[in-house]
Amino acid sequence: MKTSSNHVLYLSYDGLTDPLGQSQILPYLAGLTALGYIITIISFEKKDRLKTSYQKIRQYCIENNLLWEPLIYHKSPPVLSTLYDLIALRRKTRKLCHAGNFSIVHCRSYITALIGLRLKNKYGVRFIFDMRGFWADERVEGGLWNLQNPLYRIVYKYFKKKEREFLTKADQIISLTDNAKIEILSLNLKIGPISVIPTCVDLELFDPVRISEETKVNLRKKLGIKEDDFVLLYLGSLGTWYMMEEMLAFFEHLKRERPSAKFLIVSQDQFDLSNVRLGESIIVSKAERQEVPLFISLASASVMFIKPTFSKKASSATKLAEILAMNIPIFVNAGWGDLESIFREIPQFIVHLDQIKDINFEQLEISKSKLLRDLAQRYFNLQEGISKYSKVYQNMMQT
Repeated sequence: MKTSSNHVLYLSYDGLTDPLGQSQILPYLAGLTALGYIITIISFEKKDRLKTSYQKIRQYCIENNLLWEPLIYHKSPPVLSTLYDLIALRRKTRKLCHAGNFSIVHCRSYITALIGLRLKNKYGVRFIFDMRGFWADERVEGGLWNLQNPLYRIVYKYFKKKEREFLTKADQIISLTDNAKIEILSLNLKIGPISVIPTCVDLELFDPVRISEETKVNLRKKLGIKEDDFVLLYLGSLGTWYMMEEMLAFFEHLKRERPSAKFLIVSQDQFDLSNVRLGESIIVSKAERQEVPLFISLASASVMFIKPTFSKKASSATKLAEILAMNIPIFVNAGWGDLESIFREIPQFIVHLDQIKDINFEQLEISKSKLLRDLAQRYFNLQEGISKYSKVYQNMMQT
């Protein structure tokens, strides 16, 4: 296969029609095509989202010179459905490689890296392992793979073995956090270069200056929020890693000190309020990506508690960057990602989960500050993220 120095094959098991794909894949790749790279994307799309969002994503790709080859994602039966998807991905990449001239295969996480490594071995393309986190450990610690089950135990051991192979054979490794990089280096493997590129935020979209007071008033009215209500926000998915029970306890404590407080949960997931204490003070709503900044702007503060497990050392939460960019204070717990270094200037917002009831909201200064957006600009600037990916591509294409 002949190669073109600027042609990249990007493989993602996440869909472009998913919220994550629209926030953490498309903006980066659009920025890279604007710099002159040719990018073909293969992604796995859920049927319902592909049906409702296909035209929107296809038009975005056309406008940004992205070549998109969607495949259908299969969820069940466990393991076998993933094998089926891998076969489909293998066929698609083989067809594209015979017809195309890729110099780099950029693999988002472990599933696609199985194919990316094969393409490196067969066609000699450069292999980027964009690991996103310690995926196999995430599946175990998140309760998705029970190691008491012999099948899951075999699958876990297989992927931990492949993890080492990806790390040692990748031409470039991408980590979301410095903590994950330290963990990788501690393995004492012979590996290539590692770049740390966290999940970033579009600072033009997530800009409080762009939100008009009129639109905020209209949304408050629609949601039943009064202007003087203290609004605690939770943004994003609800499952696996996010400690909703502890966040609800945090809200209950806040409610005792600020009786008018409301808990606004903005998520695409379903949330059952029937057995939740203070359910009458909880508002659940969905929002499209373009609407998210407006919903965030209603918040007095936000909360995000993540299970502090080994695999979460590699976690960089998109919602954290988006909320900081909107100048909204956010309460977080320690023990995951690079949180302690990012929050060293605002340590008052790091919550010890066993001391929730000791927080004094009256004494704690909860105010919007330019410092919050400055942190987003410093750590999570989308343009900086695009620049880092471009540097990775340039270095690989020149060697």
